[in-house]
Amino acid sequence: MNVHEYQAKELMRSFGIPVPEGGIATSADEAYEVAKSLGGGPVVVKAQVHAGGRGKAGGVKVVKNAEEARDAAEKMIGMKLVTHQTGGEGKLVRKVYVEKATDIDRELYLAVVLDRSAEKLLVMASPAGGMDIEAVAEKTPEKIFTTHIQPGLPLWAYQGRKLLFGCGLSGEALKQGAKLIQSLATLAWEKETSLVEINPLVVTKAGDLIALDAKINFDDSALFRHAEIAELKDPLETDPLELKAKSYGLNYIRLQGNVGTMVNGAGLAMATMDVIKMAGAEPANFLDAGGGANEEMVSRGFEIILGDPNVKAILINIFGGILRCDTLAAGVVAAAKKMDVKVPLVVRLEGTNHEEGRRILDESGLDFTTAGTMSEAADKVAEVVNG
Repeated sequence: MNVHEYQAKELMRSFGIPVPEGGIATSADEAYEVAKSLGGGPVVVKAQVHAGGRGKAGGVKVVKNAEEARDAAEKMIGMKLVTHQTGGEGKLVRKVYVEKATDIDRELYLAVVLDRSAEKLLVMASPAGGMDIEAVAEKTPEKIFTTHIQPGLPLWAYQGRKLLFGCGLSGEALKQGAKLIQSLATLAWEKETSLVEINPLVVTKAGDLIALDAKINFDDSALFRHAEIAELKDPLETDPLELKAKSYGLNYIRLQGNVGTMVNGAGLAMATMDVIKMAGAEPANFLDAGGGANEEMVSRGFEIILGDPNVKAILINIFGGILRCDTLAAGVVAAAKKMDVKVPLVVRLEGTNHEEGRRILDESGLDFTTAGTMSEAADKVAEVVNG
């Protein structure tokens, strides 16, 4: 689960991490009032959407006074912000965060991320703040310093100092940084985050450290332990199809392609998306119908997939283990008739009773294209969508 920058900063503030003063605004007049309350001097107006790259897309503006803050907010609120993370559709800006401008001397990068391969939290620091960390890792990996946190233990002070030494900090800034980095690690551990990122963490001209930007992702599976975090979720920032799928008990993620997929099992779904791309087409979604897919679940799957106007064909890839292929085939036929599916359907069934399942499809009277292997299914659906 993601949260907005202003929510992440409030959470950081509660853990003693210094952030600029600011306030949220849903209109130009509210932005003006927030800017006035901050002293009336220079402020930064930031679009609040769940996406990075806002500055390059016009979603961050430094202005001189409250009047200019009102003008900037009026232009931002209601605009579609298109960044490298939003795709061509962009994100609608519904609110902005107005915060006091900061005198920046230098910019650093700091994050605590879940390292799944090591099964530990990983702390990362870099003197190349303000840049995409992926670009830094690719071009200048020597500028990234890391250390792991042992499960159940805090980040020790010497670990934090070592990271910040690598970033070139010393003196008072180093003392502040060591305390800040320990607080960030505590936040990550206590709130069960998958990512806590400050980019940039700035050193001001007065020598103070301030989190100028903030990004936090939470582990969805742990939200039942953190009701206060779950309440921060902004449903308007979540794809409506994903919200509907969640209410149906389906694991669905919308993508940018035109081949809808319905698969039982997360690993098989990932492999299915891979073979679709290898065949020269693009998957429109990840959809794991689970091991107990029945007619109702398949119908709901069709409803979700067909809710995406980009879908030009659907690939159903089922391995019958717990779920028998003949049972699934009967459900697919009934659901396709019920939903009046108009787009081409390519079906690959393998496993328990797969021959009976294929017979049911062949004798359904519906226009199914069947395939025996994943690659064959992918080739057939790619041929359909690519004309």
